[in-house]
This record gives sequence, C-alpha cells and structure tokens, in this order.
Amino acid sequence: MVMLQHKLSLKVSQRQILTPGLVQMVSVLALNKLELRDMITAEMVENPVLEELEDTVPLIDDVNRREEDRDRPAPEPSVTAPEEKKDPFEEIDFGSFFQDYLDPGYRSSREMEDIERPSFENFLSKPSTLTDHLVWQLGSIPMTSEVREAAELVLGNLNEDGYLIASDDELMGVVPASPPESDAAIVENVFKEATALGLSSVDAAADTAELAAVPEPEISGVDSSEGILSDELPVAAWNDPALISETASAGSATVATPEKAATPAVAPHPTFKPNFSLADLHEAMAVVRQLDPPGVGCRDLRECLLCQLRYHQQQLELHKNGNAEATAQVLADAVAIVDQHLRAVQNKQHKEIARALARPVEAVQQALDYIRTLDPRPGLQYNKTQPRLIEPDVAFVKHGDEWLVIMNDEDVPQLRLNPAYKRLLTKDGNDKDTRNYVKERYKSAIQLIKNIEQRKQTIAKVCYSILARQQDFLEKGIDELKPMMIKEVAEEIGVHPSTVSRAVSSKYVHTPQGVFELRYFFSESVNGPEGGNTSLLILKRRVKKIIEEEDPARPLTDEQITRILQSQGIQVTRRTVAKYREDMRIPSTHQRRIKK
Repeated sequence: MVMLQHKLSLKVSQRQILTPGLVQMVSVLALNKLELRDMITAEMVENPVLEELEDTVPLIDDVNRREEDRDRPAPEPSVTAPEEKKDPFEEIDFGSFFQDYLDPGYRSSREMEDIERPSFENFLSKPSTLTDHLVWQLGSIPMTSEVREAAELVLGNLNEDGYLIASDDELMGVVPASPPESDAAIVENVFKEATALGLSSVDAAADTAELAAVPEPEISGVDSSEGILSDELPVAAWNDPALISETASAGSATVATPEKAATPAVAPHPTFKPNFSLADLHEAMAVVRQLDPPGVGCRDLRECLLCQLRYHQQQLELHKNGNAEATAQVLADAVAIVDQHLRAVQNKQHKEIARALARPVEAVQQALDYIRTLDPRPGLQYNKTQPRLIEPDVAFVKHGDEWLVIMNDEDVPQLRLNPAYKRLLTKDGNDKDTRNYVKERYKSAIQLIKNIEQRKQTIAKVCYSILARQQDFLEKGIDELKPMMIKEVAEEIGVHPSTVSRAVSSKYVHTPQGVFELRYFFSESVNGPEGGNTSLLILKRRVKKIIEEEDPARPLTDEQITRILQSQGIQVTRRTVAKYREDMRIPSTHQRRIKK
C-alpha cells in the first residue's frame, strides 16, 4: 500500500518574465502620434521628474552655467544716470473706458461689430441626436399617457439608421429582446437591399468601403491559442516571445482561430409588463412614423421608402405648381413599384414591372430614378458620427533621386529630466524614503524616454523597408502596388513579425499619392503575369474595372471574369472572384442585368 506524505522539493527553471519596462515598450510602439502625445502628457502629470523641453525652458547646461555664475563674486555696478519715471496716470486709455462702460446713446453698426462676443457654439454641450429630435417633436403632439409611453418605448428601440429593430412581442414584453447579432443581420439586409436598388446614399459608403478594407497581413509562427512563438526566434527586447500575446489580433489573417467552446444555456431575461395595449402600441408607431425625418420608425426598407413617398405626395398636395400632375404620376408609379415590385427592381426586371403596372418602360425608369433619390437610412441625418482625426506619423518625401522618411514629431512633447530632483538624491538632508521615491521616478522617466526613441527608430526602419519595395507605387500610383508581407519586412530589419505589426498599427503616412495607413502597403499576392505576383488590392481593382466595362444587357458571370483574369496571366479561381465581388458590394450577374 502506497503511503501519502508531504514533501518539499526544489526546482530550478528559467522563465521569461514580462517586466514593466517591456510592457511599456510594447504599448508605446503600438501608439500613433495623437495617442503618444496624450500618453506623454499623462506621464508628465504623474511623474514630476519629467518635464517638457521647450524653447523657453533652459537646458541643463544653461542652468548649471547660471549656478556657476551666481556663485562667482558679482562685479561692481556701474554708475548710470537714473531713468525718468513715467506717470502711470498717463498710461490709462480713458477713451476706451468711456466707450465700454458709459452709455453714449446711439452706436453705429461698425462700433457694435468691434465688440467681441462669445460664439453661440460655445454654449452647446453636445450635438443633437435622432432621439433628442424625435422626443422634442413628440412633446408637442397631444396623446394619451398610454400612447405616449408606447411612443417613448418605440423611440428607445430605434437603431442609428432610424429603423425599429424590435418586434411587437418584444415591445409588449411577451418575449425577451433579441440578441445584437440578429439586429446586426437586419441592418446588413437593409444595406444589401438598398445597394441592389442603387440608392444614392449608400453608393458613397460602398465606394469608401470597397477598397478601404485592406487584407490583414499574414504573421506566421504564432500560436493564437497560446500567444507563444516558436523557440527558434532570437530573444531580444523587440523579439521577446513573451511580449507577443496579442499578435493574433494585431494583424494576422492566416492564424487559425480557436474553436469556440460550447456556451452554456443562458436563462432568458425577465420580461416587463407594459401599461399599454397592442392597439396603443400600433397607434404610437403610426405617430412616430409621422415625425421628421420621414421614414423613421419603419421595420424594413420597403416601409421606409413608402413612408417617404407618401410624405412627398402630401407635400405635393399642399404646394402644387405647374408641373404637379407629372410629378404626381411619377410618385404614384414609384409607390406602386416599391409596394409591389421591389424584388423585381433588384433583379432589373423593368419590362415585367411596366407590363404589370400597364405603364411604359420610360415611366417606370422615371419612377426608379425618383426612388433612387430617397434616403434608405433617414436616421443618419441626426446620428452623424464625428469624423476621426487622422494625423500622419511619417511622410515619404523625395529629395532629388532619393526617398526619405520624415517623422512627424510636431506637437509631440520633447521630454527631459528635471535637474532639481537630481539634486535631491545627493542632498544629505533628505530621508531615505524621499531618495528612494526620486530614484524610482528617475528610472521610470529614463525608461520612457528610451522607449519613445526606440519606437521612433523601429517605425523609421519599417518605413524605409516599405520605401524600398513600393517606389513604383509612390511615383506612378496605386496600380503599381506590390504585394508585401509583414514577415518579409521583419526578417529584413531583424525583428519579430509582431513588432512590425505593432509599428504599422493605426499609423498613417503622407505620400505623393495621398494619405494611407501603413498597413495598406501589406497585402497578400496571387500569381501574376510572367511568373510575377499581383497584390490582392490590384486584383480587386481589375475585377471592378471589368464589371464597369461590361455590357449591362449581358453582364459577365464570375466564371467569365475568372477566364479574363487568367488570360491576363493572373491565376485565380471563380470562388476568389465571387468573394472579392461581394466584398466590394457589387451585385450578382442576375441583379446587374438590365433588360432593354
């Protein structure tokens, strides 16, 4: 029988420990210029040893020189004639005093304009949202308390586009609220339908999204489930495997994602008991759909467009002009098309629509042109997202025949150590706790200054490596973009791929071709002509150009586009073409066909 007993055992092992300095090194590298400036400002507040080096602030050498001059005996002052003292009474501007504080009676408009007044924009605490705009309108409409409560509940369930994403059962408390994934699916379905209809407000969003989505660069050698790199990598400050726990999210598209564990069954959220009936809810929904902007409170694209068209019909009845009959007929055709033939519009079946409405094809085309002027996302008029401020961290500038990398350090505080705290370390009158505190703050300040300088050098090395590969892009345009992998740049400059990924994360560069994100230059490649490689971004542009040049009556299929690309020497498959076409939100062949 084996006896169980307690034992003490010693084991010697080597482990890589993530020190605070290395943590700060990784975090500083991933910051862009604006974030770095905020971080430096916060560090200067917390660490009294750090101070900003400005033109008005003397350097340490100047301070020491002044201290030496102060210790020297002062020279005898030379006898000079005393200056005449000015009468302070003569410096008072009595003219402005009487003009500002006494009432002269009548003032001209020019005199009134000279007085500075604060802008009314300074009194706005925040911009008005769609909910604020609707609540303000709701307060001026008389209704019962039950209907008002239901209307406020409807307003609380509108998404940023102005659509009602909750069902009647959810609003009545019969069933719990749906998960966010289903709400996102509803929004995506509305966007796809609006794109298929060719509505103008979504075309701009599609144009900015089709090429802005840069493929995530590949980072090999990383285990996404463990966050540990292969043992063959060199151990250094920027290559430390222990620092790379977030590589999978920093820029890897080929890292295998761990399978999701089975989520346990979650108990449904308790439902509430409203104080209104279903009839009150329907009345409240009708009231909300009458508010401005037209189209809010609807559940799908069809209801939204119908609401806007009926609003235009009401406005036409109130403000008739000489061309009212023709406009009224166009509106009537548009209402009939949206109400009954929306799917046929998405499939470009214009002749079938004209036959069903007993209207000529020209009238159907006029109605479709009018429909395309409607807003499929009316809530965005008030739920405007603030533009994100982008300030380039670097600039690619050509000086003669040589390309240079210019770091944009403007407005970034330049740090130095406060010499007054250094004297506290050598003063005999200070206690041990004070000296230890100053010593710790000094170490932290020196570490931060080193990390900022290391960040600058790493970004410069990565940018020069990009310049060596992308000079044709900088001189000729986007069609000359070469495929480039993060792993290649990492091997060239001697760091780990995750270091390059952090160095290009959220950072922008100013080039002769415009401002681009540094990650934009990294993309996978496909087999191009003459054995070369072609960037995936160029492949997307070629697919889009082929579709733009096709015959609308006989649009090309994905298989035909594949054969055209293969004839140009680009080896792709039909599934790849279909995937990139969907990424650019280009409709299918059936939806692009226009029957004449």
